[in-house]
Amino acid sequence: MEIVKNLHSYLAYVALAILFLAVANAIMGLVGKKMFTMEKDLRLSLFAMILIHTQLLVGLVLYFLSAKGLNAIQELGMGGLNAASRLIAVEHPFINIIAVVLITIGWSRHKKFMEADKKFKSIAMFYGLGLVLVLSRIPWNAWLG
Repeated sequence: MEIVKNLHSYLAYVALAILFLAVANAIMGLVGKKMFTMEKDLRLSLFAMILIHTQLLVGLVLYFLSAKGLNAIQELGMGGLNAASRLIAVEHPFINIIAVVLITIGWSRHKKFMEADKKFKSIAMFYGLGLVLVLSRIPWNAWLG
């Protein structure tokens, strides 16, 4: 269990960094009216999506194997959870699933466009929203402390 928890924590650093780079790259490509290249732009966006999906899968394994999430809900009920328990048991997984869905939508939408600005806009918008959601529900005190 400790291995899965550590993997989820350390992979988060990498996934967030690559996701941030993908969003920044898309914004710079959109603002700079650059060409969307397969070598850099496509690979960076794809790698960010793969890492965030991998992070979600590791997180789901941790959630269902860990005693924190489901046991707290079963013992206390939804109304009995304090803010920290609610964040771990409900908000963090739910919001991050929504974030992964948004990132996946951004990836799928970008493939439908031929114009570079529309590709960059789709990635910047959906990956950016996903990044904001992920950052909003990280249990910072448990992660950094």
